[in-house]
This record gives sequence, structure tokens and C-alpha cells, in this order.
Amino acid sequence: MAKAKKLTKGQVRRIKANQAKKLRNKVEQIDWQDDELGEAQLGTVISRFGQHADVEADNGEIFRCNMRRSIGSLICGDKVLWRQGKATEHSISGVIEAVHERESVLSRPDVYDGVKPIAANISQILIVSSVLPAFNADIIDRYLVAAEETDIKPVIVLNKTDLFDDENQDEIEQQLDIYRAIGYQIIYVSNKTQAGIDELKQQLKANTSVFVGQSGVGKSTLTNSLMPELGVITQEVSENSGLGQHTTTVARLYHFEQGGDLIDSPGIREFGLWHLTPEQVCNGFIEFEDFLGLCKFRDCKHQTDPGCALIAAVEDKKIHPKRLASFQRILASLNENTLTTRFND
Repeated sequence: MAKAKKLTKGQVRRIKANQAKKLRNKVEQIDWQDDELGEAQLGTVISRFGQHADVEADNGEIFRCNMRRSIGSLICGDKVLWRQGKATEHSISGVIEAVHERESVLSRPDVYDGVKPIAANISQILIVSSVLPAFNADIIDRYLVAAEETDIKPVIVLNKTDLFDDENQDEIEQQLDIYRAIGYQIIYVSNKTQAGIDELKQQLKANTSVFVGQSGVGKSTLTNSLMPELGVITQEVSENSGLGQHTTTVARLYHFEQGGDLIDSPGIREFGLWHLTPEQVCNGFIEFEDFLGLCKFRDCKHQTDPGCALIAAVEDKKIHPKRLASFQRILASLNENTLTTRFND
């Protein structure tokens, strides 16, 4: 008997997609008649599940709704116009008629879907770093670029400050001073001692926020402190690897008791920059603005190019050398990533 040919990853992916499509087609579609629906009202998408979404009404009630076929994109945080059904059919309580224009949208690159929107109407991004695992300024810089690209206010949150010691505190403070000089806000917190938690709560009021940062910095633990009623599952940082794991699988909007909202999802927590062009990355380093366009050559790569205005600014102490080095590393990573060309051709 001939040996069965092993399927490629692409073939497996297409088979699974076709099977999922067939299953969706088998699900009874509710064809709401106009007289079966109530008046149009405003709502907020607090979670999205395939062809359905949970919509929160103005009174705080949550309704699972179908979407009109005319709706092209719907994500957590969207403001929508929806109508409640006079009866609940197959757990579906209404239909979403339209989506309001988004004030902001946070997207991430996806290998299969291109640039994928994951949350809407966010007013601030809280970039969480920590004393342990080792403080990483390069990762902070990447998230700052993402925030600046989407025109969403970034706030740097340093977590686990109870782990400060003589060896790491001076080094971390020196790096944070660089961000202060640029104009970025920094909040110090410790979930263990509760230091800074009240300040963080004040920062969250009247905002729709997201937490981003590498695994293990304590994003879920902070969420637990801020929303203990949710019982968000967290995992201890591995003693061997220093890494943690996130547990949320679907984007969802939560309300803080003291005011403000949080959108939580793994797709938001960690994402890359390989969908951005070098120019977009450059614009994400906001202190570079006064020197852009002043290089001797229009195609300056800002590496060792003669007449580079950014290098001259570093020599004149107008740009910190660590920030230029971080920018150069990000550019190098774009060139090394073969997926970049898929987005930027």
C-alpha cells in the first residue's frame, strides 16, 4: 500500500477553514422581520464570537446579537446601532444594524489575515514592563512605536517594584529618565505591596485602556488587583525560564468599578511591528521629528550613512544614543523578517 502523502500546513489550514465554513452554514440563520424587532438603540460590543457579538445596552444589560451582512468589520469596543428582538431565538436576542465610525483602532499583523484590527475606540495603551523578567527597553520602544502609529496615548507602567535592588534599580531608573525627558508618563506599581495601584486606578478612570507587554510582566495579575471579582486566571513566572503565559482567548471589554474600561485579549497583549514601513517606525520615535528630512541623502538608512541628521543629533546630545540604537535594531528586524515584504510591497 502506498504511503499517504503528508499534507502541508497550508493544506491543513484550508481544510480546517472549509470545515468551519460548512459548520457555520449549517447553523440556522435567524431572518429577523422588521416587526419582530424593537427600536434602534446604541450599544457597545464587549466581545465578538464568530458571526455573533455580545452587545451592552445603555442600561448595562448584555445581548447576544447577529450581524447584518452589510457589516464588514466588527471588533471589541465598537459602538453600534442595534435592535432587540421581541423574542430570543437560539440564544440570539437581537441584530446589529450598523457600526459607528471608530475614534481609534488597534491592529496587529497576522500571517494569514494581513493587518487585523483587534480593538476599537481605545484612548490609552498601558505598556507594562517589570523588574522581573529583566527590564527590556527595546520592547517598550516597540510598543511606543505602535501607540504613536495609531495615535493612542501610551503610558509606561513599571510593575513589580518590590523586586528593586541595588543592582537593577539604578540601571532601570536611568532608562526611565530617557522616557521622562521625551515626555512619556511613567507609573510605578507593585501588585504585592499595592504601591501605586491607586495612582493606576486614577489613570484608568474615564479611559478605555489596553495592557500590553511581554509575557510574565504581570498584566493578568494587575487585572486581578483592579478587578478581583473577575477571578482572572494567572500563572506564576517560571523559575527556570522567567516567562509566563497568558490565558485570555477572546477579546472582551470590562468595566472598572472606579470608572473606565479595559479591553483584554492575547492579540492585544503582544504583537509585532513587521507590518510597518521604516518611515512609520521612524515617526514612532517622536523625539526624531525635528531632524527628519535633514539627512544629506534622501535614502539615508540612519545607520552609518554620512550626513545622517539623527547621528548628528546624538553627537549633539539632542537624541539619546540608546534610543537611536533601539531604532536601528527595529529597522534591522524589519529587514530580517521575510513577512515584512508581504505588507509593505
